[in-house]
Amino acid sequence: MAPTKDITGLILAGGAGRRVDGRDKGLIDWHGEPLAAHVAERLRPQVGRLLISCNRNFEQYRKIAETTVADSRRSFQGPLAGLEAAAPFISSQLLVIVACDTPRLPDDLVQRLQSHLYKSEYGKPQISYAHDGTRGQYLCAAIDRQCLGSLTRFLDEGHRAVRHWYQQHHCVAVDFSDQAGAFRNYNHLD
Repeated sequence: MAPTKDITGLILAGGAGRRVDGRDKGLIDWHGEPLAAHVAERLRPQVGRLLISCNRNFEQYRKIAETTVADSRRSFQGPLAGLEAAAPFISSQLLVIVACDTPRLPDDLVQRLQSHLYKSEYGKPQISYAHDGTRGQYLCAAIDRQCLGSLTRFLDEGHRAVRHWYQQHHCVAVDFSDQAGAFRNYNHLD
């Protein structure tokens, strides 16, 4: 497994906020801090470098992570556009992505995701993503950097679904049913 210092974390916060009346979801206050700050607090100890993909409010996001990147594609084209924009800033072999609205991420998220990338019983997958026992949490994933080479073409062809891009690579779901509540996002919090 890769040591923590050799893993890049990416918080995806570049959405249009359609479900929250156009607000910048990552900056919505939750328990006294922006959602993205809570996510960063959970992810930072698990990675060596932390990036945020965002499309507005860059100064506020720079208070949360050392590097911010903006989509090069117009009109909020989804999380894969944020991943594409971040690709040039990723020098580690392993990248872990998370959504900006999941403030209760597991403290062992990265360890569990990457453990499935190195077990031969899974056939050496290139992507592992969390599964909460009910559904795949595709925006909580560990990705081998080699996969990023296929991203621009996938987007240029008009595709946007994260799970469909994963299917182009060897991927595996990681069982997090013991922590299903950790993946509840702002749209479902009380």
